[in-house]
Amino acid sequence: MLSTDITVLKQVHQWLAEGYSVWLTTVLKTYGSSPRQPGAMCAIRDDGALIGSVSGGCIEDDLRSKALEGLLPNDEIVFLTYGESL
Repeated sequence: MLSTDITVLKQVHQWLAEGYSVWLTTVLKTYGSSPRQPGAMCAIRDDGALIGSVSGGCIEDDLRSKALEGLLPNDEIVFLTYGESL
């Protein structure tokens, strides 16, 4: 585990202890040239605060928007695919 991942997880722990809802996102698989490798993490707090990175920024922005709009559930795992062409 990278030190950046440990930093993300420690911050998630703190945010949860402070009473925030948090979404933890993880890269599961990549293809081609990808800015982040599998295992990369970012966490999004219910007020939009973010730590970590799963891309160059555009995916984090989309995930933050989805979380703030109530499109990501709090109590189940969701798999999303970005940038994959058929």
